[in-house]
Amino acid sequence: MSPKYLVAAVLAAAMAAPLGAQSVKAGIEAWQRADYSAAIAIWRPLAEAGDADAQFNLGQAYRLGRGVPLDLSAAKTWFERAARAGHLDAETTLGLLTFQNGDRVQGLKWLKQAADQGEPRALLVYGTALYNGDGVPQDHVLGYAYVSRAAAQGLGPARDTLAQLDQLMPLSERQKGTAIAQAKAKQAPPPTSKPKPVRVAQTKPVTPKPVPTVATPKPAPIAATSGGWRIQLGAFSQRGTAEALYQRVSGKAALAGRSPYYVAAGSITRLQVGPFPSKAAAAAACSAVGGACFPVPAK
Repeated sequence: MSPKYLVAAVLAAAMAAPLGAQSVKAGIEAWQRADYSAAIAIWRPLAEAGDADAQFNLGQAYRLGRGVPLDLSAAKTWFERAARAGHLDAETTLGLLTFQNGDRVQGLKWLKQAADQGEPRALLVYGTALYNGDGVPQDHVLGYAYVSRAAAQGLGPARDTLAQLDQLMPLSERQKGTAIAQAKAKQAPPPTSKPKPVRVAQTKPVTPKPVPTVATPKPAPIAATSGGWRIQLGAFSQRGTAEALYQRVSGKAALAGRSPYYVAAGSITRLQVGPFPSKAAAAAACSAVGGACFPVPAK
């Protein structure tokens, strides 16, 4: 090969695979080997220098307590830094965590930002919030539009929610929502051409999904939002294990509209979900969820 062509090929390869992206990918490879300390050592300087992928992955490490102490406050800080840089996964994760932890207004701010870029989980949660008027002004038609866009991407819980809305809303409103959804889908920004390294949140089977999926509230008046009972799904020596279990079951219809509670009891973390209006309602939810589940009074 001619030297000038060799130089051109090297330059092309360098442009196609930025050094920062390759370093983030090296951290992913260390993480996949369960060498979490090495992954953190790679990501931290990149994150501090402003690499959004590294910031997101460092947030995931703090959320899971791998390679660093489990620290949800630090995780949120790194997610927010990445989200402010326009990182879509960070916007979604930060929105879901904030929404789930009770700050619905701030959570929905980030979720709307991600939903406007077509992220299906964000579309679902923001859409159901619009339908219910939960933290945002109520708008059934626009809520239907957001949920239908999430369902069109194959998100199972979104399909379930859309089926409920189809039963509750008149045809004229659903047609308006569908038209808005189609128009917004056409306006969605095109995918970036920048190469994306694999991220921790997308790596299997080493980690669970990026965040425990928020139990999206069902359209009112289906889901109860108050009551004096919860269901307990287990007790664990590590909070991360409780979070992973909630992630696996949160999409079940019996838990829609409810929130997780991580109740500390000495060195044990109890996973509870609620609220439910009565012990009978909690017991019915347990039957639907299955496993080692039983009703407990909310404290």
